[in-house]
Amino acid sequence: MGEHAESSEETRVSRRATVDWRERRGKAASLVASIVRWVGLIFAAFLVIHVIFTVGSANPDNGIVSFVKSWADSLALGFSDLFTPSDGKLRVLVNYGIAAIFWMVVSGILAKIIRRVGGAS
Repeated sequence: MGEHAESSEETRVSRRATVDWRERRGKAASLVASIVRWVGLIFAAFLVIHVIFTVGSANPDNGIVSFVKSWADSLALGFSDLFTPSDGKLRVLVNYGIAAIFWMVVSGILAKIIRRVGGAS
């Protein structure tokens, strides 16, 4: 009876699932890369919506328009006054459009780096 108890304990230990740490690391890296990509997309969307509001002459006193403008001004980084054409709408279109492209490119590059370093495919 004592021998049977020892062998069943041995069987329990050997039945434990092994953890594939490479696979887990790859999944975590893929998740982080996806989050980075989505954040870049959301940042670019704020900038593009601001461009649409400006070119479409949206009411600047509207709550949504002012909320989007405040975020877009923060996300434009140094691009908001990169080019200074005399037409204000063209200035917003070019500068904030470049900032939106910047966020898409940077988030895409960061996502690829994270996936490669993390071992995700």
